[in-house]
Amino acid sequence: MASPLEDPVLIRRFRGHTAAVTGVAFDANAAELVTCSVDSLLILWKLRTPCSAYRFSGHAEAVTSVEFSPDGRVLASASQDHTVRLWIPCIYGESSVLKGHTAPVRSVSFSHDGYSVVSASNDKLIKIWSVCSQRLLFTLFQHTGWVCCAKFSPDGRIIASCGEDKSIKLWDTRNKICINTFSDYEGFPTFVDFNPSGTCIASAGSNNTVKLWDIRTNKLLQHFKVHRAGVNCISFHPSGNYLITASSDGTLKILDLLGERLIYTLHGHKGPVLCVAFSKGGESFASGGVDAQVLLWKTNFDTLDYEEVLKHNFRRTHIDDPPHLLDVYPRSCHFHDETITSVEVDPTFDVPDMQTPDPVIFDIRTSSYMSTPSDGRSEELPSPCDSPSARSSKRKAESESGSAVLSVEQPRGIPSSVDWALDHIVGQLEMLTVTISVLEERLTCTEDKLKECIKDQQKMLLKGKQN
Repeated sequence: MASPLEDPVLIRRFRGHTAAVTGVAFDANAAELVTCSVDSLLILWKLRTPCSAYRFSGHAEAVTSVEFSPDGRVLASASQDHTVRLWIPCIYGESSVLKGHTAPVRSVSFSHDGYSVVSASNDKLIKIWSVCSQRLLFTLFQHTGWVCCAKFSPDGRIIASCGEDKSIKLWDTRNKICINTFSDYEGFPTFVDFNPSGTCIASAGSNNTVKLWDIRTNKLLQHFKVHRAGVNCISFHPSGNYLITASSDGTLKILDLLGERLIYTLHGHKGPVLCVAFSKGGESFASGGVDAQVLLWKTNFDTLDYEEVLKHNFRRTHIDDPPHLLDVYPRSCHFHDETITSVEVDPTFDVPDMQTPDPVIFDIRTSSYMSTPSDGRSEELPSPCDSPSARSSKRKAESESGSAVLSVEQPRGIPSSVDWALDHIVGQLEMLTVTISVLEERLTCTEDKLKECIKDQQKMLLKGKQN
């Protein structure tokens, strides 16, 4: 049934977490993938060959959500320890702790410009934080139950949230008020997200459903019930034509939103699938589940024209019934009952890849470089490994990304003291680079505020002259 040139294909599995994987997210270039887990850790996977990974610790309890900022220079994570953390994804593990929630935080998401972060919590509150000043901006409260998820619209003017009070709410970020509420009486929504154009929202439901709402007309557009258990997560393809869903029935499903039909069912996880996300370009997607595995997939079908995808899958999933006698010389309208199925993709039948080793994972503990004033604790950065071979592998992995320390493998004959000094110098340079980037962001915020003040003064002067 499957065509390797046009169907989604499992690229590889990543094993590094020791408990359920609760969140996955790509950076802007799909060169890095970050995952979070019930094991309270974040892992940053470098996807370019050879693969490597960095494991960040800092949260005290399970991490429930993680996301890259739009420019890929900051990570945000939410945890059951009631906190949100902002990370700089480098080997020093600098992070800032945002405290304000009084219950486990369920989700975290950046605004389109990367200046704000929204968090949703079991304390029934939604909080919006400033990334530059690392302070709480304002709080939204109207949910009467635990808030499962909150997302910014693509233009940043609206926030969509959903909770166990069986409601989906839309909020105006300027006036800080709820402007609309969608109710779901069959079950409670577990996840919500905007389509790329920002005109619709999709919700995943505990009652096995996926719903698509038009926020301009406030109407339910589509209602899918293709899973056999609750849907935990959804992700829009950048084209807006496809939606991928992750469910506790152990499968991923890809929905054709224009044709309003299911086109793919993907197997691979052993147990419930908790999270899924397309890359920013849509060329790949990743999923995580209770089996503690991260699966990286190649999309494939999005390289074809939309009409070609429809024709291709229609031929593969529909078998024409033999003609009736009435169809030859019809006397009245006669319709066949069509059973629409999906193309099944199960990588467990493929030959396992025994040659590609799992990426080397370096453990990194958080430091207090970006910590908030309320958290003055400081932790030392341990060396990932003391062996020379491990140091060599570390340097080779770090050279793949500007966010890691640019280090040169030690040639033969150089004393270890000189090598240590070089590592120290490179580390200091990396720290300076990180500091400059943070200062640039803060200067940008300051400039924006100054511009606003100047505009206000000009308006006041004009009013004074007119009076």
